[in-house]
Amino acid sequence: MMRTMSETRGWTFLTNHAHVLVCIAEDPDVLLREVARRVDITERATQRIVSELEAAGYLSHERIGRRNRYQVNSTLPLRHPLEEHLEIGTLLNVLTERD
Repeated sequence: MMRTMSETRGWTFLTNHAHVLVCIAEDPDVLLREVARRVDITERATQRIVSELEAAGYLSHERIGRRNRYQVNSTLPLRHPLEEHLEIGTLLNVLTERD
């Protein structure tokens, strides 16, 4: 029996919202099915998170044919009082940086 990432790692430092946002920041044309696979959550949970991120202004999308292209609003602050002095773009820059 294959175990999921959450079963093998236990807890993580970032929320699923952050993981979804990182996936979209890395590839604005990504399918939510692929985001769900990478984050290790259901497609329905991914759709809910994207809806919440859009409602809060962190994401928007444009319909192109049968697909969505997402845009991250990197100028909004992080939501927790300990980090609200930082913009979401600062976090995304760190998390999407590749060597």
